[in-house]
Amino acid sequence: MSGQTLTDRIAAAQYQLTGSDMARAVCKATTHEVMAPKKKHLEYLVSATNTTNVNIPQMADTLFERATNASWVVVFKALVTTHHMCVHGNERFIQYLASRTSLFNLSNFIDKTGSHGYDMSTFIRRYGRYLNEKAFAYRQMAFDFTRVKKGAEGVMRTMTTEKLLKGMPVLQTQIDTLLEFDVHPKELNNGIINAAFLLLFKDLVKLFASYNDGIINLLGERSQRMT
Repeated sequence: MSGQTLTDRIAAAQYQLTGSDMARAVCKATTHEVMAPKKKHLEYLVSATNTTNVNIPQMADTLFERATNASWVVVFKALVTTHHMCVHGNERFIQYLASRTSLFNLSNFIDKTGSHGYDMSTFIRRYGRYLNEKAFAYRQMAFDFTRVKKGAEGVMRTMTTEKLLKGMPVLQTQIDTLLEFDVHPKELNNGIINAAFLLLFKDLVKLFASYNDGIINLLGERSQRMT
């Protein structure tokens, strides 16, 4: 399964004919090639989110459409691309995801074309749940826990107790959902799952930092009440 398939080339050509360079870039980032989405396509999409006339809903909907493909490769790359956009793209992208009532419906996804497809399908289902939870957390809090300022002057340290008590369970659930990805070293055997793991690992570090700030804030409030 190396190289772009005829289906990939036809899909890219269709988007080119309709004049949608952005949709074509999404298609190029989510080909059937068993490798991480190419950097040049991701950079183009990130740059597009910072353009005022970009159609964010169209970009997201194209990714959702790619995530309905029967191939684990295309679906996994659509999830990695979406996650990359949440991390590096303009905040308008995740704001749009959070505004939707549903994102990835992959709870029953399975690629039966081979043993590798079965194995990767498990991680796709878990990854989809995490990205759904990430968007839900943004909808609940109106910010992304991984993108907010950390430390003494950070969002979680300066948050009111009332909002903190609302936010900490949301943050905990996001961390729990991420940890359910539960990949082992021997399962990191292709560029796509490696790219997903790297994004998830970086998210986890930032989520723990936010959680730590929240706990410090709560303990500080409690100690002030006791004195």
